[in-house]
Amino acid sequence: MGTDDEAACGAPHWQQTNLVGLPTPLLASIAFNAHPQPLHIGGARESAVGLFALLDRCGSADEAREVFAHYMKLAFGLAKPQPRVVANAAQADAAPACAAEQRRWRTSYLKLLQGWGMDANGAAGAVLKSWVESRFGLVPTFHKSALARYPSPAWIAYLEEKTSSRYHSNNVFQQLDLLYEFCQWMLARFQLLGPAPRLTMWRGSTRCEEQITAGSLRRRRCTMRLNNLVSFSLSPAEAGCFGDWVLQAQVPLCKVLFLPGLVDRKLLQGEAEVLAIGGDYSMRASYAD
Repeated sequence: MGTDDEAACGAPHWQQTNLVGLPTPLLASIAFNAHPQPLHIGGARESAVGLFALLDRCGSADEAREVFAHYMKLAFGLAKPQPRVVANAAQADAAPACAAEQRRWRTSYLKLLQGWGMDANGAAGAVLKSWVESRFGLVPTFHKSALARYPSPAWIAYLEEKTSSRYHSNNVFQQLDLLYEFCQWMLARFQLLGPAPRLTMWRGSTRCEEQITAGSLRRRRCTMRLNNLVSFSLSPAEAGCFGDWVLQAQVPLCKVLFLPGLVDRKLLQGEAEVLAIGGDYSMRASYAD
């Protein structure tokens, strides 16, 4: 968890336009974290009116998870094609093409989350950071190494990975838009993380001195510039497994993209990992036991 944005402070705090209707510098600030307000990606819910109409009829979180998973399978063709029975010679000639269809990589939000869990600095992580860049206006500050001066080998590697067709296909940004909106809907409807607009979360890190923009670890309080997408843990014990320092932050729920139990798949549950939009955060630091 501590490796997805190490050395982030060495990069310029670039921003660009976004689709959530707030100035990007404000969205990235500790002032927004202290006084968050609901966020919505422009056009995301309007593009899936039927989905949210069905969700509004759900009486439980389990039912909502099933509705969301079924909609995503139908809308983006995520279900594995059924094998065809070969009945004649003509169909036998087409069998190799059918086999290729069975093996064809179909990009999905689930594969991106699985990829992030394996390596936040891999190709899946690059696509997720690129989505945050596009929707929230926050440019990543770290991917394998610090994304400082542009152009640079680090930037070129990031650009190549974020546009690779391995993960960046099948309208994957629209899938992530709906995942974010579904997450926000679930947090509001069923209060998966409680009723408060913010929740205390923790991060484990080792080289966090390079992310500090104000304060110091010695004084136990500081402001850190995190990557545009970061992992938090729901417990300090879990966070302590990822670095020498355990960093406590108040994370706005409107910045949460994914949390354990959001979907009916066991993703990122081993470390009770929450994915959240980054930027500047006020941190309380303690040394890991």
